[in-house]
Amino acid sequence: MKQNPSRNDKEEIRELLRLFENLKNGRSQSFLEEESFEKLVDYFDDKEDYPQALQAAELGIEIYPYSSVLLVKKADLLLATRQYKAALETLDQAELLDHNDINLFILRTDAYLALDQQEKAVELLEEGLLLFNGEERLELLFELADVYDDYEEFEKVFDCLKLILEEEPTNEEALYKICFWTDFTGRNEESIKLHLSIINDNPYSELAWFNLGAAYQGLKLYEKSIDAYMYCIAIDEKFDYAYRNIGDAYIRLRKYKDAIEMLEKVLELSRPEEVIHEAIGYCYDRMGQYAQARFHYRKASHMNPEDSKLYYKIACTYINESQYESGIKQLQQALRIHRTQPEYNLAMGMALVEIGEYKTAIEHYANVIKSRPKNVKGWSAILECMLKADLLDNADEYALAAYEATGSKPVFIFYRAAIFFALGKTKQAMTQLEYAMAKAPKLIKKLIELQPKLMQHPQVVDIIARYKRSRFI
Repeated sequence: MKQNPSRNDKEEIRELLRLFENLKNGRSQSFLEEESFEKLVDYFDDKEDYPQALQAAELGIEIYPYSSVLLVKKADLLLATRQYKAALETLDQAELLDHNDINLFILRTDAYLALDQQEKAVELLEEGLLLFNGEERLELLFELADVYDDYEEFEKVFDCLKLILEEEPTNEEALYKICFWTDFTGRNEESIKLHLSIINDNPYSELAWFNLGAAYQGLKLYEKSIDAYMYCIAIDEKFDYAYRNIGDAYIRLRKYKDAIEMLEKVLELSRPEEVIHEAIGYCYDRMGQYAQARFHYRKASHMNPEDSKLYYKIACTYINESQYESGIKQLQQALRIHRTQPEYNLAMGMALVEIGEYKTAIEHYANVIKSRPKNVKGWSAILECMLKADLLDNADEYALAAYEATGSKPVFIFYRAAIFFALGKTKQAMTQLEYAMAKAPKLIKKLIELQPKLMQHPQVVDIIARYKRSRFI
């Protein structure tokens, strides 16, 4: 009959604990081998019972004073309990017994970092790189990469990962990590060269193909990135991040239909995500398929009801279809979350203008101006609303304020001219028009757009003709 290993392990540890208690209580008849002390230390360490683990290590060292393994375990426990100097002293003792143990380097590094002695940690690991080969050398390189990461020497993190892959091109941990650090450091050209070399010897490494695609994407070489990702999914058809990145690349190329196909594949392969539905919605939006865009924006908003941007995007699809009332309802939800967001207030103002709610529209445009006083759009919108609604009492004050706030943008002189024409103050209007034409004659288009009938005004036509003859327009 086959015995249960787990049950045997439990019985063994139970017996070891009994013998350990006897030894602690001075019962000399009990005896534990060196390996038994190691198991006890690990048992207490797993339970985070550090006092007991340290006691087991120290008792074991007392009986087996030449055990470098127990000394290393003790040092590890001292580190866990923040006794860094004591840990270093213990590691010095262990080194006398076995100077080739890689744990000496790793634990010393941890102690130096805890004591904020980064230079010593780096020096120690670089020394270790000269002593160790194979897996142990790679382990030290990973450790060194972590040290550089902690101290924000990010270029050197990339260097360490590159060295690992030059020695072991199929190391999965390094392949996963270097993708992030390539993007973070912008060392895309180096990454391309490295991964082409890896692929040359390991053509079925889906991670290498993925990283190659990501590096091309970082250089905005989207066609090449898509080709690399396609090889990746040919090797592993369930590599969802490759489909995700292909979708992004197609969006950059404005190939929205292809992007949707890839992003829908992501939804098939992984848990639905807000960002994927939002991206699909964006593609349909750009294709003018607003109902489909809304469907996916709504899916995204159900996953994250506090994301005001999604309500804004839904609102824009309604506004694009001239469904202003529905758009306003969505904007109200967005504004409940972020009341002062300029884009939401601007869109709300535009929608309200379309249904004739001019005074409320002006309130929203005022919010835009308050948030972004130097932005031309908000000032232009409020002035156009005032002109359209014939709410001109304070309009010239707003136009003058806009001119000053935006650094004397000449377009607002044309707005002043339009306001004076609308008020029937022809003399003041002509003065402003002359001044505006002297500043920026090409912007006469804005005045004509605001008041097309002015093209029938003899004095206006005369001024325009004069500047045309001067070749200013």
